[in-house]
Amino acid sequence: MNDAALASSVPHAPSGPALSATQPAQPPHDAPPVVEISGLSTVFGKGDEAFTVHKDLQLTVRRGEILSLVGGSGTGKTVLLRHILGLTRPTAGSVTVLGRPAAELGDAGAASRVGMLFQQGALFSAFNVLDNIAFALREQGTLAARVVCDAAMVKLQMVGLKPEHATRMPADLSGGMIKRVALARALVMDPPLLLLDEPTAGLDPNSSDDFCNLLRELHASLGLTVIMVTHDLDTIFALSTRVAVLAEQRVIVSGTPQEVVRLNHPFIEHFFLGERGQRAMAPLPAHAFGDHKDR
Repeated sequence: MNDAALASSVPHAPSGPALSATQPAQPPHDAPPVVEISGLSTVFGKGDEAFTVHKDLQLTVRRGEILSLVGGSGTGKTVLLRHILGLTRPTAGSVTVLGRPAAELGDAGAASRVGMLFQQGALFSAFNVLDNIAFALREQGTLAARVVCDAAMVKLQMVGLKPEHATRMPADLSGGMIKRVALARALVMDPPLLLLDEPTAGLDPNSSDDFCNLLRELHASLGLTVIMVTHDLDTIFALSTRVAVLAEQRVIVSGTPQEVVRLNHPFIEHFFLGERGQRAMAPLPAHAFGDHKDR
């Protein structure tokens, strides 16, 4: 299936105006695909115990996008990230990342192509901040120790931390600092694709806003393509160039946030148009959502 056919297989709602001047710019419609998922089926177990997570799922993510994956519990959002990382093999269909089968990401050098920010940071508790950031570079074994240290220090400061933080241990860091160290580690190999699992979970509102601003700046300055799983509506509206909703074992709609809320579906009604959704949309231009903002 070619790119145009694949994109057209996922329903899109009518276009609408941009949400906010602070939102990341939409990438060109003809930007090359970074992730292509075609006819993906994921089944765990066998026989009577078989459980289908995805069935004929279609999704294309193009260079420069910030795509948010949203859906209810058990809809396979994290499993989809595992497919993109090549950690889970499809039962049927294909997953292509940066022009190669995702399964090849298990080979050496994968960290230079895809960075991963885990929900709780997943820092190595026995390593200090700088050693955590430098881990992938050091494991690669091709650079001098001084070069590895300097590169890690650059990423440390890129995420808004100070040189004196380099020797701190994870146990001495705040939640926001842990996220920043984990982000620096994910970016240390300069990957073009960044995966985020609940990037603002556990942060207070101010720290969450600061982290969103950091992600927006890095997306623009580094030319990143970002795929994130999140339940946080403020994060979705602040960062997403596109939202893909997982339900019924597939992507039921893909579009900008204001396009997605126009789809008549129980999950969208509950998630985006409930009390939490109305609070998140309150600061945004009313014309971007039409009648849906006031429901």
